[in-house]
Amino acid sequence: MPLFEIETEAHIMIGWANSLEQAEHIAAKHYPEEKILRITRRPRDLWVISKGMLGLGEKFKPCDVARDCLARAAGDKLHAIRLYMLDTGADLNTARKAIEANMSVGW
Repeated sequence: MPLFEIETEAHIMIGWANSLEQAEHIAAKHYPEEKILRITRRPRDLWVISKGMLGLGEKFKPCDVARDCLARAAGDKLHAIRLYMLDTGADLNTARKAIEANMSVGW
């Protein structure tokens, strides 16, 4: 099954699909409010992202709780912050920093 890169107005998704039409359907299912800007069939069956380019390493480790809140909120930052506060008991500023830091490296 080919790997497709699907770019919308606010996201870049990487996913398996049998066809271009199925890749469009996947994007529309998960982000129906976003216009699809580009769909590219990847030449290989692997997608590689440099951790250095994302700023990962010794200084930053993605937070599983924040990433789960972002997923549950379908990428809605304000909703994800609220969920993070509920899940962890963190204050608004701490929750905002956790969510925004994880958004910046892709969740």
